[in-house]
Amino acid sequence: MNDGPDNVALKAGEFDSEVIHFPDTQPLVLDSGGEIAPLTIAYKTYGSLNAARSNAILVCHALTGDQHVANTHPVTGKEGWWSLMVGPDKPIDTDRYFVICANVIGGCMGSTGPASIDPATGKPYGLDLPLITVRDMVRAQAMLLDALEIETLFCVTGGSMGGMQVLEWVATYPDRVFSAIPIATAARHSAQNIAFHEVGRQAVMADPEWRNGRYQTEGTNPRKGLAVARMAAHITYLSESALHRKFGRSLQDRDALTFGFDADFQIESYLRYQGMSFVDRFDANSYLYLTRAMDYFDLVADHDGVLANAFMGSKTRFCVVSFTSDWLFPTEGNRDIVHALNAAGAHVSFVEIDTDKGHDSFLLDVPELMATMSGFLSACGRARGLAEAAP
Repeated sequence: MNDGPDNVALKAGEFDSEVIHFPDTQPLVLDSGGEIAPLTIAYKTYGSLNAARSNAILVCHALTGDQHVANTHPVTGKEGWWSLMVGPDKPIDTDRYFVICANVIGGCMGSTGPASIDPATGKPYGLDLPLITVRDMVRAQAMLLDALEIETLFCVTGGSMGGMQVLEWVATYPDRVFSAIPIATAARHSAQNIAFHEVGRQAVMADPEWRNGRYQTEGTNPRKGLAVARMAAHITYLSESALHRKFGRSLQDRDALTFGFDADFQIESYLRYQGMSFVDRFDANSYLYLTRAMDYFDLVADHDGVLANAFMGSKTRFCVVSFTSDWLFPTEGNRDIVHALNAAGAHVSFVEIDTDKGHDSFLLDVPELMATMSGFLSACGRARGLAEAAP
């Protein structure tokens, strides 16, 4: 067996989603003490890598995202989840930057996850896959960058769970990150967020089709449980004012109440749609693994109870972004990150954007976010001399 990874796309330029296979001799060592070998990472790139290999931006996706940032999604047929932000002449300008996004380990869009085949049994891992942490996700991304021969990143950015990865990147590989934009995130999950995740996991595991995680080998699918988990989670991504503005108490295709349990209200129909469309593109066990990874994330505990220790001596330039109506990852948690960065002597700016769109604001058309991203990246580009190095 080869010592190096197979199927590596080193050619600069835009191409379809790539898959890289790391052999048994290059295992991913996990925080749990276990390892994954062989390891597969699926990723997507946009734009061109410059001659100096200095214009790479790593985009880290959120819980239910994947590597399809700015292209048509192969499963849903919809635009990429950050197509508003990434592309030619957009804030993350693919005419200037080389953008990389990898499906996280534990995911279900090509990277090793619970649905992948366990070489020891020839069957899907299911719950036999070791638990994954955010740090494990970042280690896998670092392995990918090593294979692509990209030593340093011009920027790492992402929102929510993606923001957690951004923070972990700077804490674990400070010399590899020139700038970082964590959005709508926190240095550790709150008790409330852990509680929401537990409700979702219990919904999945209560579905009789889950079969203790063996549903793939037994030919079933816990669709109803996963749909309920998605419905509950989706509520947390929005704000009360956004829900009221969009739906209020409007009825769904009827003039009067049915006095039954059909979807009388538009908000009920909307949540049911969100739940059922989600199960067509996401694996139930992956939902368990990734929510657990977010629950375990705690940069404070990882650095002797002092968050500033995670960033001490960092030369990375930071722009931390929060939203006024985000009650899932409120501004207070983002300010804690800023205070820790200040205490560590880091170069940091902070932007709180006034919007009523809730946690999902980072995925939506929010002009202030677009301007913040564009301005910060341009300033960092000048500081790094990308004007001369860009293609």
